[in-house]
Amino acid sequence: MTLDTAGRDARAVEPAGSAPPTGEGHQVALTHRQILLVFSGLMLGMFLAALDQTIVGTALPTIVNSLHGLSHISWVVTAYLLTSTISTPLYGKLSDQFGRKGIFQFAIVVFLVGSVLSGLSQNMGELVAFRGVQGIGAGGLMAMAMTIIADVVSPRERGRYQGYFGATFALSAVAGPLLGGVFTDNLSWRWIFYINLPIGIVALVVTSAVLRLPFRRQSHRIDFLGAGLMMVGVTAALLVTVWGGAQYPWRSPVIVVLLASAIVVLTAFVIWEHYAPEPLLPPELFRIGVFRTSSVVAFLLSMIMFGAIIYLPLYLQLVDGVSAMISGLLMVPLMLGLLVSSVLSGQIVTRTGHYKAMPIIGSVLVIVGMWLLSDLGLDTSHVTMSLYVVVLGAGMGMTMQIMVLATQNAVPVTQIGTGTAAVTFFRSLGGAFGTSLFGAVFIAGLSHWLPLLVPGAAAKGLHVHGNFSMSPAQLRAFPPAVQHGILESFVRSLHSVFLLGVPLAAVMFAFTLLLKQVTLRTASGLERPSEDPALAGSGAGTGDAERAGHLADPGLAVG
Repeated sequence: MTLDTAGRDARAVEPAGSAPPTGEGHQVALTHRQILLVFSGLMLGMFLAALDQTIVGTALPTIVNSLHGLSHISWVVTAYLLTSTISTPLYGKLSDQFGRKGIFQFAIVVFLVGSVLSGLSQNMGELVAFRGVQGIGAGGLMAMAMTIIADVVSPRERGRYQGYFGATFALSAVAGPLLGGVFTDNLSWRWIFYINLPIGIVALVVTSAVLRLPFRRQSHRIDFLGAGLMMVGVTAALLVTVWGGAQYPWRSPVIVVLLASAIVVLTAFVIWEHYAPEPLLPPELFRIGVFRTSSVVAFLLSMIMFGAIIYLPLYLQLVDGVSAMISGLLMVPLMLGLLVSSVLSGQIVTRTGHYKAMPIIGSVLVIVGMWLLSDLGLDTSHVTMSLYVVVLGAGMGMTMQIMVLATQNAVPVTQIGTGTAAVTFFRSLGGAFGTSLFGAVFIAGLSHWLPLLVPGAAAKGLHVHGNFSMSPAQLRAFPPAVQHGILESFVRSLHSVFLLGVPLAAVMFAFTLLLKQVTLRTASGLERPSEDPALAGSGAGTGDAERAGHLADPGLAVG
């Protein structure tokens, strides 16, 4: 018998068919069949989030044209990423306190509410706001899924199951562009949000039936002040990257005030986190070398990834003149490259126990991929572009999941949820900043090239500032010479966007060289963390072994 934190009798309650505990405070690993049942619920939740990325990316050019706001294209994605970024660390704390299952289902419900509201949007302001609601739910979908994986599968064995998640992303990679194209071309772009509703309902039903996980209940004080400071500071910093040099001069009072506010508020956030009873981002995590490196790499990789996902469909639909559905299908090689390399790298890590080489090779491929994309022109064939994005996708697949794996393996078992949410937070933060930064570079490029390549652009209604939009049909209404000037302006602006990814990927490569190789645990998060003392000598931080050696044995409950 064990006692929970309130002193009550808390006998372990386990899923039907599971083996009993092996001793006081010990929990045996779930069987392969039980893990697959858990994964079925997780994959549906992850499918929702993955489908949203592929289906929205394809329809973005049509959406911003319908709601008149190409200059705001980055905010459709940034609002989603911003709220998911802020909410991600909170989910880790809440799931420790109330159970993984309930919080995972809460995230699904919030995601569905945001999806329906996004589909009902009548202008860009409403769409950006409701995408923010959707992002609050999305922040829990990925973070909770990754945390539950760490609960039931040891780091050493995770590659065995990585193919299931690879299949989920592959399905979303094919279904997303197809559904997005069909809805956009034949019904309405609004259906790209409505389609989440039936999928989400199925996800709720399945998770109610199969997601019964024992967990160690831990009471937490939620760091709402930290979350508020982070939200204000990050938003101000994002506005600087979006508005600076495009909507306002860099030295304008608006940009100066925003920059000063971002610095002051984020500094206050860092200071507060050192005194908060339970900080949103625990400072002790940053003493772990693997976590620091993984966070930086995840941040930079996400910046690059979202830059590619947003602007490649724009290139295909406007420059090549293909439909939304075809542009989505032409993005499939990116996802397939990501899938294949992710599965292969997972299998290699499982068999060898070594993960450091994967992100090093992957970051080199990302450098090459972004450099190749910067060469896209008016006459680049679809076959050539597909080869370019396969290289980029392969690099992303070899890097992305390894960062989460390395972090979960390096942090104390009691902080797996917090550590997973933290590295996911930096990945989301990178996506938000990358979307804003690449958007600012793109709009600045258009502002520069349109007047040079299209004489009398302003007189022709080609205003970049404000509600600038352009569809293939509108493009064809101009004389051939003007069409060519507009397309050349878009291509040259995109060159700057993709070239920006090259130095970012180079910095990412430098950090992957610093990633420490830590022996992979063979015990999952549900099992007794007996291996943790070994972390003291393997780069996990000097205090980790002491904390791991004094873990309490709170009662297990189902959630």
